[in-house]
Amino acid sequence: MTSTALYEEVAGDSPLLISFPHSGTNVPPELLARLNSDVRDLPDTDWFVPELYAAHRELGASLIRATHSRYVVDLNRPADGAPLYPGQRETTVCPTESFDGQPLYAAGAEPDAAEIARRIGKYWQPYHARLAARASELVARHGYCVLWDAHSIRSTVPGLFTGRLPDLNIGTADGRTCSAVRAQRIAAVLGGQTRFSSVVNGRFKGGYITRHYGKPSARIDAIQLEIAQAAYLHEARVPVYEPGRAEPLRRVIGELLRAAL
Repeated sequence: MTSTALYEEVAGDSPLLISFPHSGTNVPPELLARLNSDVRDLPDTDWFVPELYAAHRELGASLIRATHSRYVVDLNRPADGAPLYPGQRETTVCPTESFDGQPLYAAGAEPDAAEIARRIGKYWQPYHARLAARASELVARHGYCVLWDAHSIRSTVPGLFTGRLPDLNIGTADGRTCSAVRAQRIAAVLGGQTRFSSVVNGRFKGGYITRHYGKPSARIDAIQLEIAQAAYLHEARVPVYEPGRAEPLRRVIGELLRAAL
């Protein structure tokens, strides 16, 4: 694995590319000092998602993992601020509140337009430039690319959705970002197991990464998997990873990735 200040990368030898935009926890000290003390533990992190994807080794997948927190910049939001889910509450490319509605900054300390533009240039653009380049490389080498965008979230977040989220939430923007055949293979895996509840294109239909890069006509199929964290850990504000508890989900994710390929 190679590393930069912005992302870590693994180069693979298959058409599979896995993106981890929200599992990072780095926050520059000067920005951390501006965050309210009750959110400095970064409660909206996609905790331990890379650990669930051990199957990437046998599948020869390429990986790109952001090292910084989504509180610095959200890589799965449009840089221009366009909404992903019109009419529903969602956080922005440079969030100013947590999923639960807690302010991230003291009044008056929020980033202004100039700071947001600087963060997009420093963090957002390099990640997406590398993601786009790697996807293009895989299409040129293999004839197609499967881009899998890997996420997790607490199973209950009243500020974002009602009730308890299904364990496994596949998003393909209602079928626009992934070929029908590949989507059917993924759905067959979900339907063939009984341990985890699932839904396709439910509350989470895929964020910016899935919608922007998923172009079946250009030989790039993009799929988002949003996992309810209760499926693999004891939910807490800052949870602890338990490999034994997570193992059943790791196996299912491996099956999903194999089906996607």
